[in-house]
Amino acid sequence: MQTRLTESLLNTAHGQEAETILRSCVHCGFCTATCPTYQLLGDELDGPRGRIYLIKELLEGGAVTKKTQTHLDRCLSCRACETTCPSGVNYHRLLDIGRGILERQVERPVGLQFKRWLLRQIIPYPKRFTGLLRVGGWVKPLLPAALQQKIPLRMPVDDRPRQNHARRMLVLDGCAQQVVTPNVNSATARVLNKLGIELLSAPEAGCCGAVSHHLSAEDEGLNFMRRNIDAWWPWIEQGVEALVITASGCGAMIKEYGELLRHDAVYADKARRVSELARDISEVLRDEDLSQFSAGPRKKVAFHSPCTLQHGQQLDGVVESILSRVGYELVDVENSHLCCGSAGTYSLLQPELSQQLLNQKVAALIKEQPDRIATANIGCQMHLSTQAAVPVVHWIELLE
Repeated sequence: MQTRLTESLLNTAHGQEAETILRSCVHCGFCTATCPTYQLLGDELDGPRGRIYLIKELLEGGAVTKKTQTHLDRCLSCRACETTCPSGVNYHRLLDIGRGILERQVERPVGLQFKRWLLRQIIPYPKRFTGLLRVGGWVKPLLPAALQQKIPLRMPVDDRPRQNHARRMLVLDGCAQQVVTPNVNSATARVLNKLGIELLSAPEAGCCGAVSHHLSAEDEGLNFMRRNIDAWWPWIEQGVEALVITASGCGAMIKEYGELLRHDAVYADKARRVSELARDISEVLRDEDLSQFSAGPRKKVAFHSPCTLQHGQQLDGVVESILSRVGYELVDVENSHLCCGSAGTYSLLQPELSQQLLNQKVAALIKEQPDRIATANIGCQMHLSTQAAVPVVHWIELLE
């Protein structure tokens, strides 16, 4: 793709990165075949190729409007297009750059600005999120049924095992996950304990930065990343084997720390090392002897592979192979490459499109009447739970 980016933009790191990405696109359109929003809306501008043209126009100094912003907002950042693309277009990075620039050029309605700000002020902070969840529990009976479904139950926290093993790994406790499904990491600790691996936490670490990053608050997101690196670094210097992540959305983000902080003179090398150590829990267990684990009494499972796992981290099929190894029957799921509509804060900011995608996904998951639906990301788990008639769990809980 030929480009004519503005000179001022070409003098920036973002501009140079964007030009490289744009030039790699060959207009083939294969990406539209796997784009969830294009399939729903049938509009070229609501598919990757159309959005690339919109971003190109923006970066070349062309006129942009709220319509441009609407089409970019509708993108789930699911990255299915990247899996499909024969040219290796780094679409999600181009989208992040384009959204960030557009955010400064097109003013949003005050109400939407406040909503986006509020999401950034609550979700990444466990104490604030816990308080909101508590209030939600009090008023839940008074709310419409559709809103009641979105307020999850608070779960009691199981103790983690006392461990003292030669092999040690660090775990991301995260933000929303440690509030809504805290036992996912407890289950992970118990599974790894059986394998002779000690799981450590760094209490000073927090949100991976994805919420801010994907809401175009780039500096805020980078600060979350730097804080996490500072919290983890003493453990890394002591030689932990890996940084384990049980929420695939966070995993996709942390694996990009090295790229996102590559121009930071203080953090570039540390960020690169963190990304090298980052492992989804499935990557850890894939290489371990799992003979001591066996499937529970309800063996029929439908697995929803989050976009951040199969497209973001390119780990499609890894969890499925682990569950099959320990005796679970994995049912076929139609269009398993498509997003469930959660996509971070997408379900709150684009509720109509999100609900359509959720309806399609749940129908596909329950078609073969599984005993459980399993997934690998907190957002997907909560989103699917609002509609699925069978329990939705994190897959690591099935190994217990």
